[in-house]
Amino acid sequence: MTSVADQLDKVLQKTAQVIELCNALQEENDLLKLENQSLKVALDTAKGRNVELDEKLRVTKLAKSIEGASEKSLDIKQKINDFVREIDKSIALLKK
Repeated sequence: MTSVADQLDKVLQKTAQVIELCNALQEENDLLKLENQSLKVALDTAKGRNVELDEKLRVTKLAKSIEGASEKSLDIKQKINDFVREIDKSIALLKK
């Protein structure tokens, strides 16, 4: 049988190992918390950038739709002007 002193030494050794393991795990936990925080900041930054890009995309689409609409409206105005000229010519010919 082992003596009480031997058993006490084993308990002290295991306690020291548990304390070392606890310290190592605490350090790892602290590092993981720092990494988690930095990833949260990066995610927030990316979300903000995404919102900015979505807004730019919306504005660009709106500008293109307005640009296309203005080209169409100019074309329509030109056609209307042509029709008005033809009507005026026809009226002038009818008056003669």
